[in-house]
Amino acid sequence: MAGVGKAVPEFQDLLPVMAERLGGEGLMRELCNGFQLLMDKEKGVITVESLKSNAAVLGLQDLRHDELVSMVEEGDTDGDGALSEMEFCVLMFRLSPELMQESQLLLEEFLQEELKSAAFY
Repeated sequence: MAGVGKAVPEFQDLLPVMAERLGGEGLMRELCNGFQLLMDKEKGVITVESLKSNAAVLGLQDLRHDELVSMVEEGDTDGDGALSEMEFCVLMFRLSPELMQESQLLLEEFLQEELKSAAFY
């Protein structure tokens, strides 16, 4: 009985794997595809309503309305009640602690190199 007793990985557990396999550009392309799948086609953003109507695609059909609202609010940085493509992508990275940590380490390395080359280090 293969797979019995194994936990289903959560999204944030799969994002680093996707990044490793697809590379940076491929990952961004897939996130954009995910955005297109979830967005309200007329408004061009992800709304609570579009998320609810497409939730089954993600296996989230059992989420309550307030949970869907919270998901949108989590990433809505401009307060318009919806997620733009950029807000969606930023949210996906924020929900992946491993990718955030990796990005921080790369930024720190870059800044150290810049300081060295500027003779401030």
